Amino acid sequence: MTHPAIALIEQRISANRFDPSHRLADTEIAELVRLATRAPSAYNLQNWRFIAVKTPRAKAELRGLAYGQAKVSEAAVTFIVCGLLPDAATLPERLRDFVDAGYMSAQTALGWQEGARAQYADAGTARDEAVRSATFGAATLMFAAAALGWVSSPMVGFDAEGTARAFELAAHEIPVMLLAVGRAAAGNWPQKPRRPFDEVLQIA
Repeated sequence: MTHPAIALIEQRISANRFDPSHRLADTEIAELVRLATRAPSAYNLQNWRFIAVKTPRAKAELRGLAYGQAKVSEAAVTFIVCGLLPDAATLPERLRDFVDAGYMSAQTALGWQEGARAQYADAGTARDEAVRSATFGAATLMFAAAALGWVSSPMVGFDAEGTARAFELAAHEIPVMLLAVGRAAAGNWPQKPRRPFDEVLQIA
């Protein structure tokens, strides 16, 4: 019998058609984001933020910034998934409970903080990490949505600079992708074919 998590991976689709009458309660949106934040992040920085766009007015504005893609406004909610430039100064707070519980020594936590500060001193490396963390969070949110019976669609076709201005993102916040979530409408394709396995795996 296929494990439910494996079935989700094998059956997940990127939906283009959403039921525009479907709504998600704020508690359901919060649960999706809670699950998304279980994703991994380097040094446990958790350098992501999720803006849940759900009102008709905000959806219309975001749809314009996404070149008119209907799913932005037809989905129950479209998230702006933001990666945050890594800030080593946040690590004491991020790791405090772990240290207090005895899983990590204070000295190790300090080492992580210094390591993060050195690693992300380069602006390009810092931006890469912000994108990576946001992507991990978005992927986890997609599978959380599927587990709860909804479909999703990640989108990179949008005006990132315009979105940052319209939704008042801070200078350290990078809008990495949009992620529409809601109930599927008729007409969605099944999962599209994948490349031959021998083209994507090398065992060294």
